[in-house]
Order: sequence, then C-alpha cells, then structure tokens
Amino acid sequence: MTITKTLKPISIALAVIYANGAYAQTSNLLDDASLSLGSMVVSSDNNGPLTSRNLSTSVDVLSQDRIENQNVNYTWQLFDQMPGVMLTQYGMGNESGKISFRGFNGEGEINAVKLLIDGVPSNQNSGNMPYLELLTPLEIESIEVVRGTNDPRYGLHNIAGNADILTQQGGNYNKGRVSYGSFDTRHVQFVSGIENNGFSQNYAISYLNSNRYRDHSDIEKSTFSGKWFYTPESGRAQIGFIARHGQANAEEAGYLTRFEARDDPEQSRPHNAPDGGDRSMNQFSAHLDVDLSDNLFWNTKAYLNQLDEYRYVTFAAGGNHNERITQEDHKGALSSLTWRPEVSWAHEFALVGGLSAEFQDNESRRYIVDDFRNRNSQTRDQKFDFDIYGGFVQAIYKPTEKLKLVPAYRVDTVRGSLNDAGVRRDINDYGNISQPKFSAVYSLTDRYAVYGNWGKTFQVASGAASYQKNVFSDDLDASINEGWEIGLKFTPTDWLNGRVAVWQQVASGEFKTKLGDANNDSENIGKTERRGVDVQFNAQATEKLGVWFAAAFQDSEILKAGSDKPNSKGNEIDHVPSYLIDAGIDYQANPKLKLSSWVSAQDDYYLTVDNDTRKFGQYVLVNASASYALTDKVKLGLELKNIFDRYYEYVWLNTESMHSPGDGRAVYGSVQVDF
Repeated sequence: MTITKTLKPISIALAVIYANGAYAQTSNLLDDASLSLGSMVVSSDNNGPLTSRNLSTSVDVLSQDRIENQNVNYTWQLFDQMPGVMLTQYGMGNESGKISFRGFNGEGEINAVKLLIDGVPSNQNSGNMPYLELLTPLEIESIEVVRGTNDPRYGLHNIAGNADILTQQGGNYNKGRVSYGSFDTRHVQFVSGIENNGFSQNYAISYLNSNRYRDHSDIEKSTFSGKWFYTPESGRAQIGFIARHGQANAEEAGYLTRFEARDDPEQSRPHNAPDGGDRSMNQFSAHLDVDLSDNLFWNTKAYLNQLDEYRYVTFAAGGNHNERITQEDHKGALSSLTWRPEVSWAHEFALVGGLSAEFQDNESRRYIVDDFRNRNSQTRDQKFDFDIYGGFVQAIYKPTEKLKLVPAYRVDTVRGSLNDAGVRRDINDYGNISQPKFSAVYSLTDRYAVYGNWGKTFQVASGAASYQKNVFSDDLDASINEGWEIGLKFTPTDWLNGRVAVWQQVASGEFKTKLGDANNDSENIGKTERRGVDVQFNAQATEKLGVWFAAAFQDSEILKAGSDKPNSKGNEIDHVPSYLIDAGIDYQANPKLKLSSWVSAQDDYYLTVDNDTRKFGQYVLVNASASYALTDKVKLGLELKNIFDRYYEYVWLNTESMHSPGDGRAVYGSVQVDF
C-alpha cells in the first residue's frame, strides 16, 4: 500500500473524530492486550478458568450499552463498531451479510472466523454464520472478538480468530423495547431475568418486520431464547441449559448491473420476483462448571445446532431460477480443565487442557425451478458426515512480575464420508493437524506493555471438496495458516488508552469454495500472505466528551499461484480492502441526554484474484444517535443512519459485475421501558 493511500483514510477519520468526538472505557491492566468499547471494566481473572482476555493478542470487547440501543435488521450489523471487522453486505434476504477480519473477506468462499454463542460453536459446515440471527440486541451482554492465530481453544474455522456473543445470565429485570423507522421497520424486543435461591431464568423474545430499502426485500423474523441455570449454595458448581429458536422469511431483491444500480438503486428486476427463502434454526446446549478445588476448575458444554433452510435465487436476467435446500444437524461437546496452583518459583502459573468433538450430518440439494418455483431438474443431491476431534494444552507462566509467557499446542483430526447422488466418497485423510502457538507480554511500566504472539491455525475445504473425488485420488493436505503479531498496549494517562499492532498471516495452500458450483467443490488459489497494521485508541477528552478510533490497514498477496489459478501470482486477494476505519464520539450533554456519532469507512477492492476488474466497494458512512431518559425506567431513542445518504454497494463478478446497493438514509425511533 502507498503512503498516500494510507494517510488519506487517516485524515478522513481524524476529521470526523475531532468534529464529533467518542468514548470507550478499557482495562488498565497491562498483562494482556484486551480493549473494551463501552462502559465495561475489563480485568484479567487470575483465580478461575482462562478467558479470551487472558490471551496475548488483539482482543476487543463491545459492551451492552453500545449494543442494546442499536437498530439493526440482522445481528451481524452489530459488529459495525468493532475495530478491524469488515462487514460484507450482500443484502439478499436471509443471506444478508457476514463478518470477517485480518485480511479475509466475507464472500463465503473462505470463512475464517469461529463463531460462538455463549461459548457454543455456531458455524454451519461452510463456516457461514446464520446462527447469529438467533439473537436480538437487547439480550446481548457483550461481544468478544479475538484476532490472531494464537488462541488454542478452538480448531475448525478459527483461521483468523473468533467471535463470542455473550448473553445475559442471572439477575432480576424486565425490559421491553419497541422501535419504528424507515422502510416501515417494526422491531419489538422483550427480555426478562428471574433469580432466586441459586436458580436463574433468562428469557428473550423478539419480532422484526421490515419492507427494507429495496423493492421486493421484505423480511419477517422472530426469535426466542431461554436460559436456566442452577448454582448450589456452596457456589462451587453451576449447571444450566439454554434453548434458542429462530424463524425468518425474507424476499430477495436480487443483483443489478452497474448502470441499473446507479440509475435506480431501490429497484428489483422482474426476474427476481420468485426469489426469497425460509430459514428455521434451533440451538440447544447443556453447561456444567465445577470448581473441583480452590485451584482446579472444570468446564463442559454439550450442544445441538439445527438448520433448515429453503432459498430461491436468480443471479442474472436470463439465468436459471435455483432452489437451494440446506439441512444440517451438528452435535458436539467441549470440555476443559484449568489448574492454577500456588507455586514459589513463579509469580503466576496456570495450566489448561481441553478436548472437543463435533459430529455433523449435512444435506445440500439444489434444483432448477420455473417462475412459480416448480422443480424442473435436480443439480445437486449430497449428504455428508463431517466429524472433527481436537485437543489442546496451554500454560501461563510469569517468571517475573513483568513477563508473562504463554505456550500452547493444539491438534485436530477429521473423519467422515459423502453420499453424492448415490456415490459414496471418503473424506480426505488430513492426518493430525498440529498447531503450535506461543505468546508473551512484557510490562515496560505500569502504563505500557509490549506483547507478541506466533501460532498456526488451519483450513480444510468445506462441502464436497473435503472428500476424495474417487478411490484413486490423493489425500489433500490441510492449509496451514502461520501468523504472528507484535503490539504495544498503552495507558499514558487515566483518560487515554489504546493499542498498536503489526501482524502477518501466511497460508500454505488456501482453499476457496466455488460458490456457484453444482458439485459443491473448491479451488486452490495457492500460498497467500496477509499483513497489516492496527491502530486503536479510546480517550475521555472531558468529563462529558469521549472519543474512540480504530483503523486496520491491510494488504494481501498470492505468493505462489495454485493449480486452479496459475496466473494469479503477485495479485491481491479479491474483496480485501486496504483499510477499515471506525471512529466516533459520545457526548453526555446532561444527566438525561446522550448524543453519539460514528463513522465507518472502507477502501475498494478487486472482484477476482485475477485482478482484471475495476475496483469497487469504497465508502464513508456517518451515523448519529440520541437517547433521552424520560424517567428512571423509560428511555427514548433516535438513530440516523447514513446521514448524508451516501451511495455504497456490495459487488461481485458473474459474467459481468453484479451490484447490491446498500441502504440509503434511514431514521429510527425507539422507546425502552424497564419494569
């Protein structure tokens, strides 16, 4: 990337910051690299199981007060203020968008983020994240994002890091929130907590209905969740159960040509009239946490994820109407044991080991249909088992008060078979996939700490591409992602803190799903490199005014072209912008009135790894909100999105560029009641 290109987005973001302001509170502890956005005190727990905030890498936490007031149609949109996170906004009904980071895109070809909900793995087989839509903003307590390759707790999909959505547990409360706004958007949420004599119940119910910005893009969805946990009087154990259900029905406006998108971005072409889909999801999980002694902690989760989706889609005028059916049942369990002995030879020592297993039963069927969704022919009929087993060990060792060392090691192995239209195929024997990791933090003073980490993660092909093409096929190797990060966390004053980091990640042989392929296959794009610089800071400028800023500057390169893309050496990876910027302000005008404004900016990108298209995708969007406490229990909210009505879009390449315009200016009002 050029210096000019780097400085331009910085100047834009700083101009917005100093024109508008922002506030975020973060941890002052300097033996980790975590930062928090919102009114949450982040601290390392040195007396219990290890958490994300014990990791010596870029960990960011978005707190409840920055989540519950947001007006979103989809849960992934809550990541808009998350540092370094890219939002890929398809805008196609239930296939609405995705999150990604560390130079990976959200195209669905390489899904590099492990998603967890209350610690429960929640990706589908491809790595996509439909289970995010089981959640509603009012029930979420925090969102934790771990970027980097040194977290050993998870294997599959944990390529660039992971994101954990944590919901409220325990407490006594009742909250309702009703919002209405642009595009006839109606959203009703209710959450309740009941806790007594060690038994807690938490419930969340939501309903959303919106006509959305474009024609033929109506969505209606509902969610329900219940959490039941019991803690005996001794407080040394906790047992619980969580149930979630989500239902969504959505129309799809379809993609436009470049001319159509700029001429009339709200339109939907006649060939997209049959497009849309229904999605039903369930998630059930059982939890057991036991303090076996004062320094030995056991944590176990077992879960079942169920996805049932019917989608009708047409990509271009004159193209086939497609019916796509996805049905998945994933059963799994995770268990870890943490030992924190008191030793004389170290300032701190902890050892944790864990095991995990997931058993997937997946079906993928596709048909060519007519304008009335009547089936003409079948193009895919696949049933496949995908089972993965893993284990890890990690230690925390502080030989001195200022130095913390964190070695770790993880191993995963994969089993399964595919039935492809009656033909059985065995899974590739990837062997034992080894992933060594190491991290260190050194506290220079009580206000500055440097940290570094190195680690390996892995990628295996999704769908049918993970299975041998015939009995004579050679087994594929897993693609190993080797990454490192060096950073500085700083708190030079009580009102300013932040983090600067430099990172790199190299994949040995990257797989890329062929999204339109009837065989559900992948291609190998070769050895790739991603690298970047992250800059973040949070400042409480005055008692009333706070500022926050986050920029991720990144680039990508194909170091060695794969057999499927022999002419791509030296090219950029598609849909990877050179910068992502988030910045904003909070201003507490008086005890009742709070004003906020924030900006999101993104660079443009190529549409293919051949780099033979023009670049698309650049934008700068400005938003604002106000909340007013009418009483202690009633709060009014107003939110303006895309204030300047800037045109922005998601673009991909078919036979020509296909464009999905983003939402224009929108206004939402809300009433929240605590009772």
